[in-house]
Formats: sequence, C-alpha cells, structure tokens
Amino acid sequence: MRVVVVFLAALLLSACIATRDPFVSTSATVPSGNWRIESQMDPVTRAPLSSALLVSRISSNSAVPYPRPVTLQLTCFKDQPMVRLAFQFKVGTSPNSFLGYSFDEKPGRDIDARFLQQHDTVVIENRVEVEQFAKELATSSVLLIRIRSLNAGRTTAEFRVDGAPEAIKAGFAGCPLSTDPPRRSRTT
Repeated sequence: MRVVVVFLAALLLSACIATRDPFVSTSATVPSGNWRIESQMDPVTRAPLSSALLVSRISSNSAVPYPRPVTLQLTCFKDQPMVRLAFQFKVGTSPNSFLGYSFDEKPGRDIDARFLQQHDTVVIENRVEVEQFAKELATSSVLLIRIRSLNAGRTTAEFRVDGAPEAIKAGFAGCPLSTDPPRRSRTT
C-alpha cells in the first residue's frame, strides 16, 4: 500500500513540475502524409512559426544495440531554411563526421552538415544544400540518411516521406526556398 501511495505522490508531483509553457503547444498540428505540420504564432514577434516533423523508428548505430526514434524537421531558424535531424544517441562531431543521404535508392550524396554540441543532432543549414535536399524530397517516397563518424561509429535512419510537398511548403513558409531556375548568362 505504501508503494502505491508513494507512486501516486510522485505522479502528482511530476505533473506539477512538468507544467508546459503556455506558448508551446502541439494543438496546432495537422498531418500531411506521414508528416506533422506545426503552426503557431511567436509570442514575442507575433510572426508565424511553422515546421514540419517526421519521426522514424527505423534507425541504427554501430554502438547502440537496438533502434531508437529519430526526428527529421524542416524549419526556419533566424530567417534561414534548415533541415534538422535529432537522434537519441551520439552521432558525431563536426570535425570528425559527415552526413550522406539518398532518396528512393538513387545514388546519394555526401554533404557538409553541422553536428551540434550534444552530438545527437545534425543540421543542414547551407541554403544551396537545403534547396537541393527539398527538391529531391518533394518527389520521393523514401529517404535514407547515413552518418559516418570517427568518434561515434556509423548511423543510419530511414524515413517514409509521403506528404513531403505540403511539409516543405509549411516548414519553409517563413523563409521560402528559391524556386527560380538558375539564370544563364548571355553572350553577344
């Protein structure tokens, strides 16, 4: 009986401690295929905030014995488009790791990405790289991510990206991607 009382007291205390910030809400979330599109207003600037999230349970790491969820996010940060991958284990550090991806079993590419300080998050923040990623994402069904790291081993994650065109539009609404084809220089 004491165990039950202690458990209930701990549960009530954790509910009090875990009170959410009233401005951080998931009530403004709508689905688009496998994606969750979040939209709300910034309480300071009153500008719209949006992002698109996709969670996968298909992941592996050479140092982790079982799959853990990984999140893919399309968003704007400081008016710049960004692709963010958040893992539940260490994936690498910036000077010792690199990211590669491919869509629908097509040949992929290795790109420059930044590994954040806790070593479990990697971001693609170069606008040209983000635009190339989004262009391929819009017409694909499956995304495969691979990270190679000298200090965190190999990591892979696979995402079913159905609904990506709407996710791209919503995720980058505050920092639209370039849709114009490159201009050719004229020679006379």
